[in-house]
Amino acid sequence: MEALAKLRNTKGSPRKARLVIDQIRGKDVDEALSILKYSNKNVAARFEKLLESAINNWTQKNEGFRPEDSDLYVKRAFVDGGPVLKRFQPAPFGRAYRIRKRTSHVTLVVDSRQPIDAFVDEVDEEIEETQETEE
Repeated sequence: MEALAKLRNTKGSPRKARLVIDQIRGKDVDEALSILKYSNKNVAARFEKLLESAINNWTQKNEGFRPEDSDLYVKRAFVDGGPVLKRFQPAPFGRAYRIRKRTSHVTLVVDSRQPIDAFVDEVDEEIEETQETEE
């Protein structure tokens, strides 16, 4: 079962944010976290928190399953443009240059590579084995 986390109106242009998101799309969660931790891009720290939030959302949805055992990966990750703040900077000869401060909307989807049904079957088998040994 997949879990979703969104980061809206974050500072930084979508073009620069996509460079970071493209590095983690399809990777295992542990590998993606290490990529974000050691990235020198400004948005990487915010994306690391977002990925941790997505992992926690997955844990809340799938109670009884540990993220370490379930082989989580970044299923989908994309960046959309957000609102643009428009500012003006004075220029020579009475002119003004336009400054566009761009923002981004980021969406991360985390899922398990193994279906949850496989986990349920394994847990049921373990329970049956323990009950048989106790008797």
